[in-house]
Amino acid sequence: MNTLKAEKRDMNTKAKKLRREGYVTGTVFGRELPETIPLKLDKREVERLLKTEGKGGRVLLEVEGQTYNALIKEVDYNPLKRQVDEIDFQALVSGEKVHSTAEIHLVGADLCAGVPEQMLQEISYRALPDSLVDRIQVDVGTLKVGDTIKVKDLDIAKDSNVDMMTDPEKVVVTITEIHSAPAEEEAEGDTAQ
Repeated sequence: MNTLKAEKRDMNTKAKKLRREGYVTGTVFGRELPETIPLKLDKREVERLLKTEGKGGRVLLEVEGQTYNALIKEVDYNPLKRQVDEIDFQALVSGEKVHSTAEIHLVGADLCAGVPEQMLQEISYRALPDSLVDRIQVDVGTLKVGDTIKVKDLDIAKDSNVDMMTDPEKVVVTITEIHSAPAEEEAEGDTAQ
């Protein structure tokens, strides 16, 4: 698990000023914390973390001598400046289920007999800290045209330690036929006349 160092943020300093100085602002909250703790984090460290972990990922968050087993709850990205502005964490409690999301990534698309159409980008669920995942890989390499994978078909949906929040009947991916390019269809139409 990745470790990220943070400092308590002085709320008298504006977030915009901290961002100019190379920091990302954020918070850590949780049931066992007396109050939400405002944070400032080194921008380079946050960017390094986000290369391997995303929303729903777990991290050991060190805040001035205190370590929290935390879940990345929210990441606010500024597309114009191409940087993370804010990142929020939830301190996890052992034995208590927490709401999270997991991104869905298709693998094996180049081996698939058709074109995989991804209908769902992420799923929502509740789980104990030990059962949390931030990424689900769905192998579509052996699927044929007309095949469909639903949420209930995913391994995470079969885990008794996980309560699915996303409808189990929702389609994750479906395989469609490979369509010819329009120019080829026109050429075929001209020869048929």
